[in-house]
Amino acid sequence: MATVWQKCRDGYPKRTDPPCEGPKCGHPWTVRYREPGGRTAKQREKSFPRKKEADAYASKVENDKNEGVYLDPKRGAITLRAWAEQWLGQIIVGESTRRNYEGFIEKWLVPNIGRKTLSGLTASDVQSLVNKMHRSGLAASTISDRLNPLRAMMRAAIREKRIADSPCEGVTLPRRGTSAVGEDEIPTLEQVHAIARNISGQYALSIWLMAGAGLRISEALGFSVDCDRGDFLRSRRQVSSKANQGDCRTRLVPLKHRTEDEYRDVPLPPFLSAEIEAHIDQWGVTDVEGFQVLFAPRERGKGTMPTATTYGYHWRKALEAAGLTVLVDGKVKPLFTPHSLRHFFASTALGGGVPLLEVSRWLGHRSIKVTADTYGHLTPDAPERFRTVMQDALRPALKAVAS
Repeated sequence: MATVWQKCRDGYPKRTDPPCEGPKCGHPWTVRYREPGGRTAKQREKSFPRKKEADAYASKVENDKNEGVYLDPKRGAITLRAWAEQWLGQIIVGESTRRNYEGFIEKWLVPNIGRKTLSGLTASDVQSLVNKMHRSGLAASTISDRLNPLRAMMRAAIREKRIADSPCEGVTLPRRGTSAVGEDEIPTLEQVHAIARNISGQYALSIWLMAGAGLRISEALGFSVDCDRGDFLRSRRQVSSKANQGDCRTRLVPLKHRTEDEYRDVPLPPFLSAEIEAHIDQWGVTDVEGFQVLFAPRERGKGTMPTATTYGYHWRKALEAAGLTVLVDGKVKPLFTPHSLRHFFASTALGGGVPLLEVSRWLGHRSIKVTADTYGHLTPDAPERFRTVMQDALRPALKAVAS
């Protein structure tokens, strides 16, 4: 059992000074207890300014031992910085996810709360971190995503009995705005054609891969001969300049939200098959990491593959030439981004009556909710189609009942 006493009075285990005789001497109260394991278990002490607090802690320690939830204080004494490093070494995630986690830890977690211990980290500490990210201009959805590794770290600490509860619980996040795409963010068919006409010839196919198959720009630039499967397109790689050694060399990495052996199939319309063939006839292919890629440096075998960043130069020049720019704070900026072509793909498919679930799979979203929140409003004729379907389905039944 835990014992509560004052060293200044009881002299345990040895007193060298005269004992205090007053009823309230002001010296601390000590709780001495054993960790779980019986008489051979390690003894620990903790001091409190008042006897009431010491008695409460003594009761808690004994209750925790009886219920099997006792936590060794030393296990929670590791700093968050050290725990983050240890946690990163244990988890199994894709390379792009790992880089995102490392970026959050290096830029936000370590500079702000990295010196805190696991047991000393509080909800107010996490709230301060959230507030700082919000003040920096990060979107609410981005802040929530950035906290995912911290939440996972705390869950791992609980599993290892380093802490009892997660300090991430109860933290207030900024309110998310709507993720729905505005109609002015979606280029028209004429505008898509204008961009394709004005972009550098070697990248014209990228416009159709994004607008006609919904590929992300990094996925389009990672397109290779084996992606063309006849009636469908199989996307399983994207380009990245941040992978592995961090030497800024462009590499092929797994798709977003996917592992190395996962892929995404998208129906391949005939016009896009023809565009792929025409591109290969004119520009050829280049062997990169064993894959015959369609987008490569102008000088074959030299330099690195293009990335979303280097592609941006050609994108801006194309929109300027097509007159698709806008003046913002005195600067000319493109009216659309490459991602706008994915919006075109989704809105065109949904407007043509393609089920939301199929569009979600072809876009490679993590869940259909993401697709619904982003594009669900782009099917204004859905109510009318529903009324027609239900009328046609129930009219025979109503006639049968009447007869």
